[in-house]
Amino acid sequence: MQQFPSQNRWQQIDAFFASLSQASVQDLTPVLALDYDGTLASFHVDRSRALPYPGVQSWLGRIQAETPTHPVLISGRPAEEVRSLLALEPAPEIWGAHGLQRLWPDGRLETGALDRGEEHVLQQALQALEAMGGQPLAEVKPGSVALHTRGLPHAEARRIQQAVHVAWQPLAAQLGTPLLEFDGGIELRSSQQNKGDALRTILAGQKPGTPVAYLGDDTTDEDAFLALRGHQPALSVLVRPEWRATNAQAWLRPPEELVQFLEAWFQHTA
Repeated sequence: MQQFPSQNRWQQIDAFFASLSQASVQDLTPVLALDYDGTLASFHVDRSRALPYPGVQSWLGRIQAETPTHPVLISGRPAEEVRSLLALEPAPEIWGAHGLQRLWPDGRLETGALDRGEEHVLQQALQALEAMGGQPLAEVKPGSVALHTRGLPHAEARRIQQAVHVAWQPLAAQLGTPLLEFDGGIELRSSQQNKGDALRTILAGQKPGTPVAYLGDDTTDEDAFLALRGHQPALSVLVRPEWRATNAQAWLRPPEELVQFLEAWFQHTA
């Protein structure tokens, strides 16, 4: 994983934008792929109120309407939740549940199927959480179960997360996938699909030389960062207030630098 210097954080981005400007000349449709929570929107205790940062919706709307860009969101949330929160019309393509769902702009929803064994393990995870009294903190999604501790006192959140980690670790081993620790919780998910798989599917449908960027904030986005390796031109961007070790090529602090990035994307593709 790369270590970012304190200066020249835009160097990789500027280099990518130089190639992005040539896309229209080459009759290519650049792909702008984005995570939602923590990337386009700040975290919120009430997940239904996690709205995009000011300026994000308007710039994405302009990018979608006025440039040849193909915008696509890839989120851990159910796809229809992302569509509702983003509130763009027309809606872009959205992959939900870490890529298990694909919601097309025309409203068609495709959802991958889990085998019975995985469904049983996820049900066991939910039951274990209920036995600890953690039902109000649970989120059940297609292909995963998550524990959310955001908003709890630090000591209480730590206690619950540690207990759930112990209970879920054997179940994660059965699924063959690691427990995912994110900002404010833990998630146990199916091994069927991840954000990198979703991005690789998108890449497979592009012409050679198509510029592709992916922006994300947490550990589940690392699969997508890695999926871009070998694709040219490509840009992977970590979007979060504080630096952490990552496979991304660049780092932006939201919301100001994120909005600057979207504005610059528009200027290089309009």
